[in-house]
Amino acid sequence: MLESKLNRRFFLGAGGAVAGSIALGGLGSSAALAAESGMTPEKVLANLMAGNKRFISGKAKHPHLSRERIGDVAKGQHPLAIILSCADSRVAPELLFDQGVGDLFVNRVAGNAVDPLLLGSMEYAAEEFVPPLVMVLGHERCGAVAATQGCVRSGGTAPGHIQLVVDALTPIVGPYANDPDAVEKGVQANAKAQAAAITAQSAIFREKVEAGHMKVVSARYDLDSGKVTLLG
Repeated sequence: MLESKLNRRFFLGAGGAVAGSIALGGLGSSAALAAESGMTPEKVLANLMAGNKRFISGKAKHPHLSRERIGDVAKGQHPLAIILSCADSRVAPELLFDQGVGDLFVNRVAGNAVDPLLLGSMEYAAEEFVPPLVMVLGHERCGAVAATQGCVRSGGTAPGHIQLVVDALTPIVGPYANDPDAVEKGVQANAKAQAAAITAQSAIFREKVEAGHMKVVSARYDLDSGKVTLLG
């Protein structure tokens, strides 16, 4: 508790508009408010999947994009879900779930891989806003997975800092490198593993999940159809 207060004091002391946004963002967005509003993990997930159906069918509503909405969320954000997705330009969570400004707290990195810095970003959202749902979203034909498996097969390395991505993904996707369906199996295994890593590596997420305030799920986005499929 002391550590949380110290961290909050640090962020609030950062100054200016950021501090104001953080201060307002935490108000009214607690687990208690989420429960009172009926925004359970299951309902938030259903909302996202319904949005994906609209996206696929070409009937997206493009909600929460008005000037009024922008003004409202400028005073404080209350995202319904934390999304960890790949940095791939074709995988934009706000679009494929038909959501708007302030609806999702999105973290994107090649291979949707959890590392300490990214996990800290997600923990901040979990502490400040307590959204009911966390989703790790992998995608079809992921280049990071394919590149990693290519390095495994060749025994080579990737240029520059790309090797850091390869190093992070190799334990998960490397075992499938010689499989006829290597990339797809790697994509699904990686999304599941990264979702498990969130609670395994973070006491903040683990406590909220165990208390029933949050749910962590993994999913796979189909580049060809636009469909999001939940992974077991």
